[in-house]
Amino acid sequence: MADAKSRRNVNMLEGSLWDKILLFALPLAATGMLQQLFNAADVAVVGTFAGTDAMAAVGSNASVIGLFINLFVGVSIGATVVIARYTGLGRTDRIDAGVHTAIWMALVSGVALALAGQVITVPVLKLLSVPDSVMSLAAVYLRIYMAGMAAILLYNFEAAILRSRGDTRTTLICLVISGIVNVILNLFFVIICHMSAGGVAIATVIANIVSALLLLRRLMTAGDETKVSLNKIRPDRMIASQMLKIGVPAGIQGMVFSLSNMCVQFAINSLGSDAMAASSAAFYIEIMAYFAINAFGQAATTFIGQNYGAGNIPRCRKITRTCMGVGLGVAVPVSFILLYFGRQILWIFNSDPVIIEIGRTRLFYILAFEGINVLMEIFSGSLRGYGYSTVPALVSIFGVCVVRIFWVFSVFANDPTYERLMQVYPISWALTSFVLAILYFIFRRKISARKP
Repeated sequence: MADAKSRRNVNMLEGSLWDKILLFALPLAATGMLQQLFNAADVAVVGTFAGTDAMAAVGSNASVIGLFINLFVGVSIGATVVIARYTGLGRTDRIDAGVHTAIWMALVSGVALALAGQVITVPVLKLLSVPDSVMSLAAVYLRIYMAGMAAILLYNFEAAILRSRGDTRTTLICLVISGIVNVILNLFFVIICHMSAGGVAIATVIANIVSALLLLRRLMTAGDETKVSLNKIRPDRMIASQMLKIGVPAGIQGMVFSLSNMCVQFAINSLGSDAMAASSAAFYIEIMAYFAINAFGQAATTFIGQNYGAGNIPRCRKITRTCMGVGLGVAVPVSFILLYFGRQILWIFNSDPVIIEIGRTRLFYILAFEGINVLMEIFSGSLRGYGYSTVPALVSIFGVCVVRIFWVFSVFANDPTYERLMQVYPISWALTSFVLAILYFIFRRKISARKP
């Protein structure tokens, strides 16, 4: 059993890199893609069997949930980096403390969010101008979903612990199991029990609890320093501070990204229902390429975290180059395949030729330039691996978020066409990647002069 568990972990400190980076990144990318497919299935079930109002109620909560999830997924990146660094240093005592601190942070934060969610639900939905016709359904969905936040955050922090040791396959397996549970329960609550948005929310919470418990069982039976003992779950102040120092900027970056995308969505909404429908369909296609890109960014963070902890700076440099090459080698072909078959895939969502052409425009401006996004993710992920999280967060917030908001209210306002709006994506990526590249080489020069 111990040998089987050890084989799940990737040895990041020795040997070749490209194959290990693929072994780490591909299950991570598949996890994100499957999660998106399960989310699409949720929307399809509620839209088909519970009606338009229920579907609108679920959809109206997406931006709110995204803000909270992005914040704490970012904080979990801090846990990955800190535990990976202590792994590189060989500090088994610190690894143990880091694991139990991460679990403690997940549970405390999850309970706090669950309680806060019951209070802020209606005010937040009113702030988002949710129509009265779906307000009650939306409030029920959000309150139930927020009640399960402890399970969601526990799952994300557990996955972060496993990633720090190079294990991304276990998370993928657990997601497949919990996703199947989610779909079955959706159908049960909505069709058999005649429930609406609340039934979908309950199914989601139960599925999240299943995935969190599966990963907890994996950690409680681990044969290494990541083993979790319930009586040892408590915070280590120094480690918690390190995790927050790296994770909070990454989380805030994710939250601000969500806000900027909400601004772009506002502009899309002003162009009418065809543009809204086309963008919604195109999003489910383009996000698949993003998950492949983001996986290699997380690989750069984790591999560099371990090797920087071990003091192997030359290998850290090689990791960035390898992640860049392998990431481009995977993400660019995936992007162009999706772009090439874009019309056919869009037809699955909507057969209207006008909507298909609008969606194809969005796919072009995003998928044809995903190579730039690879540079942005790898440089940002590499800097986080070294422990520099605030700088890439600030650069990304300005280069992506501020630029997009400025574009919407200036360039797009003067030329309110869908194509002009979509041009902001490659422009914001290119600007951010250029600045991050400069900062990366500046920090790398400083890092080379000293050991951690």
